[in-house]
Amino acid sequence: MSKETQLRQVLDSGIVAVVRSPDSEQLVEVAQALAEGGVTVIEITMTVPDALAVVRRVRQALGDRILLGAGTILDPETARAALLAGAEYLVSPTLNLEVIKLCQRYDKLVMPGAFTPTEILTAWEAGADIVKVFPADVVGPAFFKALRGPLPQIRVMPTGGVDLSTAATFLQAGACCLGVGSQLVEPKTVAEKNFTRIRDLARQYVSIVQEFRKKNQATAG
Repeated sequence: MSKETQLRQVLDSGIVAVVRSPDSEQLVEVAQALAEGGVTVIEITMTVPDALAVVRRVRQALGDRILLGAGTILDPETARAALLAGAEYLVSPTLNLEVIKLCQRYDKLVMPGAFTPTEILTAWEAGADIVKVFPADVVGPAFFKALRGPLPQIRVMPTGGVDLSTAATFLQAGACCLGVGSQLVEPKTVAEKNFTRIRDLARQYVSIVQEFRKKNQATAG
């Protein structure tokens, strides 16, 4: 799958599920539940124990059913290891230009983290496909709306603070997609192996994105 096709899949999905857990044992089942709920873009963070092994297992179990990425990538060494383990895209909480350069070298999708307008523009100019604005709960949807004025060309994804009550507001403010972590992959739910709840939450987030787009199309029409 080309990088352009992968980017289109992320944008069409509208949801990037951030899987962060102190226990890696049941994360294949978590990924399966997310996919069954319609969330097919999934990020395994490098803070998960044996994260690279988890990426390999999820990749083997779900294959092309999902677009699998690795998150909390802080340096090019970890970036390359994650790609070799089977990650198809990389996400960072911070801006590391060497990570972007590595992804460009191997034609991989990259979503570096940034916070200020200067960092966001720097990430975009360096070749980011989507800029992850983190922590988005600190600035809220108003920041995204203000950012669209001078920087409408930049695709931005809020992470942190996105939940069922704020998701549509972030989209309305100009987010191209949403990074959703513990409000979708709840730590307690994972610990209890309540995969039905994860699947149901995934469906709710997907429904919010679909309803927002339907309304927008109707307004545009």
